[in-house]
Amino acid sequence: MSQQPVLVPNIGESIKEVTIAAWRKAEGDAVTQDEPLVEVESDKATVEIPAPVSGVLRRIIAKPGDTVAVGAIVAEIEAGAVAAQGVTRPGTAPLLVSPLVAPVATPGITLREVPMPPRPPAAQDEPKAPTEPKAPTEPKAPTEPMKASPSTRRLIAESGVDVQAISASGPAGRIERQDVLRATEPAAAPVVRPVVPEAPTRRQGLGSPRDRSGQQRVVRMTPLRRTVARRLIEAQQTAAILTTFNEVNMEGVMNLRSKYQKVFTERHGIKLGFMSFFVKAAVEALKVFPAVNAEVSGDDIVYKDYYDIGVAVGGGKGLVVPVVRDCERLSLAEIEKSIAALATKAKENRLTIEELQGGTFTISNGGIYGSMMSTPILNPPQSGILGLHSITKRAMVEEDAIVIRSMMYVALSYDHRIIDGREAVQFLVRIKECIEDPERLLIEV
Repeated sequence: MSQQPVLVPNIGESIKEVTIAAWRKAEGDAVTQDEPLVEVESDKATVEIPAPVSGVLRRIIAKPGDTVAVGAIVAEIEAGAVAAQGVTRPGTAPLLVSPLVAPVATPGITLREVPMPPRPPAAQDEPKAPTEPKAPTEPKAPTEPMKASPSTRRLIAESGVDVQAISASGPAGRIERQDVLRATEPAAAPVVRPVVPEAPTRRQGLGSPRDRSGQQRVVRMTPLRRTVARRLIEAQQTAAILTTFNEVNMEGVMNLRSKYQKVFTERHGIKLGFMSFFVKAAVEALKVFPAVNAEVSGDDIVYKDYYDIGVAVGGGKGLVVPVVRDCERLSLAEIEKSIAALATKAKENRLTIEELQGGTFTISNGGIYGSMMSTPILNPPQSGILGLHSITKRAMVEEDAIVIRSMMYVALSYDHRIIDGREAVQFLVRIKECIEDPERLLIEV
């Protein structure tokens, strides 16, 4: 039988190395071809590597936490081998059978294990030479047997203390070492100290710092977290990021959802959420202001006449931004289904590299975590990101009357190199118009 190496496949153009996250199998386990064998993390996603052949996993080379290059060997599989079926239980020992000797079956005993025989007593080959009797070192035993460990007994003998004078503190009257030491200490004479007024105590929280090293944990960043950190720094260093704000009355969308939620759910099998409205509104605003959908490439501006919207979701390993493709062609129901499917894959760490690449604009909803207002950071090479926040009831003035409305702050962070402030403000106004009057999304006005 041949040893088949398990290699790290090429999982993306820009990915040169991965980190071993977890092994699904242990050494000696049987594996089936194409069965998930090991989970690896790249700087963009978590990917499963399947077994290339069926057999037995003989050797794991790369351990969890190791960083290995694409194409490296991480394990070896013995192709066509069968895993051992026997399991050793407590009180039994494996039966080693020579291939030259046929085993003899014994009723009630399997060929894989036999009961371990009792340990034989120590051999008495030669009689020990007589030794001179030692002087008794232990005190005379009390009426009841002394309850103490050998070391405590030795301490009692060496100290010469009367066993009757020892006050046992152990369970069931057992004499402990500290009981012996306490009995040997001389009675201390009372010490009279002058009364000195107490010095004012130092306020809690002040003073020299204590050593906190024992209360700290050092955990290495995951590849995904390292990439997020690197890209955030790159975004702030390479783009002129500016943020503008507006507020949106959510009553129109909320009333529409309440009116048609039951029918929508029965027909499409998914609830009508808020994100699909904002995706459609973003598409309409991007059509009017194409610079927000563009990107900088050297000295050029690349305008994109398609709308692949990235939607930030919380995944199992952190925040990720999967992309909903061709949003201008999708209905509200199709957008909701796409977002739900991508969110599920993100939580299960099953997103592919393709599902995370190529977005033209991003929407991040911090409101689901209770955020009132924030300034989102660009997702390079994109030039715009829309931040949504929590919906709160506020007192608003409409036609000189104070009314209670469900309001949301929205924020647009944009690359000021290619997007002027006037365009950014008007882009948010367009979003506001579409959300406050959702019928506009149907007739595209």
